[in-house]
Amino acid sequence: MDYCCGAGTYTLPAARLVGKEGLVYAVGVSNGELNDLKQGVSLSIYPKEIDLIVLSHIHGDHVGGLPSFLEKNPEVVVYLPKSFPKGLKDGVKECGVKTVEVQEPLKICQEVYSTGELGTWIKEQSLIIHTEKGLIVITECAHTGIVKIVDKAKDLIKNDVLLVMGGFHLDGESKGEIERIVSSFRKLGVSYVGPCHCSGDAARQLFKEEYGENFINVGVGRVATMNDLK
Repeated sequence: MDYCCGAGTYTLPAARLVGKEGLVYAVGVSNGELNDLKQGVSLSIYPKEIDLIVLSHIHGDHVGGLPSFLEKNPEVVVYLPKSFPKGLKDGVKECGVKTVEVQEPLKICQEVYSTGELGTWIKEQSLIIHTEKGLIVITECAHTGIVKIVDKAKDLIKNDVLLVMGGFHLDGESKGEIERIVSSFRKLGVSYVGPCHCSGDAARQLFKEEYGENFINVGVGRVATMNDLK
């Protein structure tokens, strides 16, 4: 099984990459993209070929496309934070969709886990993939703090961290704060990093300087396999 982080308007390219039996984390696809999907323009996967959706947090660029998506495929299982507004949860259920409200850490499918809800003001769940080489931690925006999320993953599943990828929520942070976080990653034993989305260019550059060949340049269309993680 493959996995892909599909934040914002990247959900459909992500779905195209993971294939029919993949897992897409977060949904922010626009109506325009769904129309492209309907027309089959340069896409090889369709809404009905997706079985499971995990919503990270409530922000519109991560959940805004869900209603339109569910019009095309109401047979998916949606894992969403328990703290989501009642109106949103009711709307999803009215589509006939099976939902799983996540508060505590849980197993989603084979070797894939949720951290459970983290944070106070903006509650968010992240994904942990347990591989033979170590843990892969996938975040969306890391509002609760990227280091806290990695700490949580290590606490839940006693293993080394192979890769942390996704939004690190460091755009606009000072160079000193970013350097402190890079240092924390090293102390936590993180082998590979792939910051994107809300991480910011400064953080991406500093992580790249520190990790060198173990920095993964994440973007739409980028395919990373376990062979890239040595």
